[in-house]
Amino acid sequence: MESNEATGALSVGFIGLGDQGGPMARAIGEAGFPLHVWARRPASLDVLADVPHVAHTSVPELAGACDLVALVLTDDRDIWDILDHQGLLKALRPGAIVVNHGTGDPSENARIAAYLGEAGHPFLDAPVSGGRPGAVARTLTTIVGGDAAVLARCRPVFATFSRKIAYMGPAGAGQMAKLLNNALTMTNLKNAVDVFTLASQLDVNVAALYEMVTVSSGSSAILEALATFTPELAAHLQGLMRKDIEHFADGVRRHHFDPTELRDRALSGADGLVEVVNLLSAGGNKAA
Repeated sequence: MESNEATGALSVGFIGLGDQGGPMARAIGEAGFPLHVWARRPASLDVLADVPHVAHTSVPELAGACDLVALVLTDDRDIWDILDHQGLLKALRPGAIVVNHGTGDPSENARIAAYLGEAGHPFLDAPVSGGRPGAVARTLTTIVGGDAAVLARCRPVFATFSRKIAYMGPAGAGQMAKLLNNALTMTNLKNAVDVFTLASQLDVNVAALYEMVTVSSGSSAILEALATFTPELAAHLQGLMRKDIEHFADGVRRHHFDPTELRDRALSGADGLVEVVNLLSAGGNKAA
C-alpha cells in the first residue's frame, strides 16, 4: 500500500462526522494527514470548514482515495451497510485498512475482521472512550483489537486525538475492553443518581455537594462529565448506553458467565441519567 508521497503519511478516509467523530476528523486533518470525508448530510461537513480535506460525493469515491478508512458509526449494522450496500469494500485500495472507532459487539467485530481479511483488508476494532469533550481536547482513549503490526501503522493517526492507545489483543478484544469500561462507567453513574437524588431529598445543596465531591474521593470520570451534559445530550446518550450494555451482556454470556447483576445496575444508571443531569442543572437544593 502506498502512502501519500508528498507527506509520507497515510491518506485517511473518515465517515461519521458526529459529535465525537467531527472533532476526531479535525485532529487528523490538522495534524497534516491527507483527509478524505463523506457524509450523508452536507451540513455535517461544516465541522471541517477551516481544515484541509477532500469531500467525496460517494463512499466508493472516498474508498479509492484512502490507505485507511475510519468509521465512527452508531452500531455494527451501520458498518455492514457501509461495507456492502454503500460499496466501500469493493472500492477499497489493495491492502487498505478499515478501522471501527464505534462501540459494538465483540463477536460481530471479529466477523467483520474475518470478512475483510478474506478480501485482503486489515481491520481494527478501535472504540474510543472520552466522549465529545475528550475528542475536542484530543485526550480520548483508543482501545484496540486486531493485528499489532496494523496498529503500528495506524498509531500516528490515532495519536492525533488520543492521550492513550491501549492494545488489548486480537479482533474483538478492543470492543470487549470498551464494554467492560462502559459497564464500570454506567454502574458508577447509578451511584451518582442514587446519591444526588438522596441529597436533594435531604435538603442538601446539590450544586455545592457536586462541586465538593468532584474534587474529593467520591469522584469519578462520569461524575465529572455530568456537568458538561445538557438534558438533550443526556437523552441521546441514554440510548447509546442501553445499546452498549446489551452488547456487554451478550459478550459476557458467550463466555458462559452471568452478567445479570452488572447489566441491571448499569441499565439503572442509564435510566437515571436525564434525571440526575436535570437535578444538577437546576442546582437541586431546597436549603438556602
